[in-house]
Amino acid sequence: VYAKEPGSVAAPTAGFHFTEEMLSQLQEKGIQIVNIILHIGMGTFVPIKTPRIDQHKMHSEFCTILEETANVINKAKLEGRRVIAVGSTSIRTLESFWENGSLMSGSKWTDIFIYPGKKIQVADALITNFHLPKSTLLMMISAFAGYELTRKAYEIAVQERYRFFSYGDAMYIS
Repeated sequence: VYAKEPGSVAAPTAGFHFTEEMLSQLQEKGIQIVNIILHIGMGTFVPIKTPRIDQHKMHSEFCTILEETANVINKAKLEGRRVIAVGSTSIRTLESFWENGSLMSGSKWTDIFIYPGKKIQVADALITNFHLPKSTLLMMISAFAGYELTRKAYEIAVQERYRFFSYGDAMYIS
């Protein structure tokens, strides 16, 4: 269903939870589905080791937002409709192309690091897997949902024995 462009070192695992049939059913209900391109690099899996989170240097990844994708998302934002990102790395791409209240199209390298205190501008909700401790992906989840909600969600996930990381369970955050 996902990852039609070569170049990524990892699969877009949040998308593993979707089938072609499920995507078709969503579209039949009027949900628009658009694509982005992000070539995930090995740095995505490097844990944060700096004493302060804002000292962590994020790796660069190449990403693309097609003009059609930018137009659909900008229209949804203007009309007050929700934008739901699938995958935390999708948030990195969307935020990298957000300029002056609008999603731009194009291709570029991004090293954006989203952590608590940074405001997510584009997505209103996120479908993502449960990430490992001290990861940049977990920091992004905390930026999106807030520390307390993230802590509580992970506490429940551990109690209920949810599966973590690439082939694990997913959560919906709004």
